[in-house]
Amino acid sequence: MQDTTTPQPLAGQGSQAVQPLTGLRVVEFTHMVMGPTCGMVLADMGAEVIKVEPIDGDRTRHLLGAGAGFFPMFNRNKKSIVIDLHSPAGAAVARKLAASADVVAENFKTGTMKKYGLDYEALSKVNERLIYVSHKGFLPGPYEHRPALDEVVQMMGGLAYMTGRPGDPLRAGSSVNDIMGGMFGAIGALGALIQRGITGKGQEVQSALFENNVFLVGQHMLQYAITGQPAAPMPDRISAWAVYDVFTVKDGEQIFLAAVSDAQWATFCDALGLTDLKADTRYATNNERVRLRPVMMPLLRERLALRSAAELAALFEKVGLPFAPIRRPEELFDDEHLKATGGLADITLPDGERAGQTVQTTLFPFTMDGQRLGVRLQPPRQGQHTSELLGALGYSAEDINALRAMRAVA
Repeated sequence: MQDTTTPQPLAGQGSQAVQPLTGLRVVEFTHMVMGPTCGMVLADMGAEVIKVEPIDGDRTRHLLGAGAGFFPMFNRNKKSIVIDLHSPAGAAVARKLAASADVVAENFKTGTMKKYGLDYEALSKVNERLIYVSHKGFLPGPYEHRPALDEVVQMMGGLAYMTGRPGDPLRAGSSVNDIMGGMFGAIGALGALIQRGITGKGQEVQSALFENNVFLVGQHMLQYAITGQPAAPMPDRISAWAVYDVFTVKDGEQIFLAAVSDAQWATFCDALGLTDLKADTRYATNNERVRLRPVMMPLLRERLALRSAAELAALFEKVGLPFAPIRRPEELFDDEHLKATGGLADITLPDGERAGQTVQTTLFPFTMDGQRLGVRLQPPRQGQHTSELLGALGYSAEDINALRAMRAVA
């Protein structure tokens, strides 16, 4: 399963893009989504990211259903080495690999890394410049030993309450805390790198799912602090804007339409021929329209019901009003804007029934020097770079064979 050749950049997929972290080595002991997201952020910006996998590989390689896209999504631009941390010889290899790193990232249960001498305290004694990024369910405190999942913290952190209907909490439709928790870990690592450039010393960075979720609902907490009124779940909320909703129109199609200022309301009325509503002084300001939503919205829904979604989209685009078609994720592969701006990139699937086939993945939503950060390395096959990486650490071919024979590495 090993490939000792050095992977080459993929032409036309970020090989010429700015790579500000070139020369930085990251070793990640991660699984699932949160930790791998941190590594992917650093990898996409040019770091050499080495993913340490157990003997049976990262479990996300073979998940079904909603987890089927986890591994290829969050592990591009990385190398894979397989090490059995339960083996004393394997743990020794892992410590030697970690000692060569600028950044170590992990997202295991509290105390796990310490068992193998891979915690920050142990590794920083060998390399005081090391930046160590821990991704946990909770920051240190009363909850820190609880197991946490994205759904767990969404439920206890108010996000599921805000997303669902009253009495029906509903998790958000993406792994928002896992992904953002990994991003915040990467942001902390980048800040620590700048600090290291000043002091010469590394530090430990901690990111956590629960605290990330609380940050996401902070706007609703402050809403309560300011108004004294608890925030209602999004389907039942009092909108800050009068026209800011999904409309069911001709043939049962749906479209989101908005007018979030008084100027936009005037344009909205002009574009749709709503001269009577524009002239009605009861609707003169946004706050007045918000108060009159129970009266106004049925009128708007009735008048828009005979127009098609395509007609409304064309009209709103022409006059510069906010609108959105209601799309499913699979429809985004054909989005003209994503295609034109290079928002999708080809990858080769490393595992499963479709291993070796090319599909498209999403890239980071920003540019550097006018370019998207692309795919340099395909999502790796399990243990694809074991021999290459061990050789670079000074292990001979005989050493590597011996380690394989005792199943310390693979």
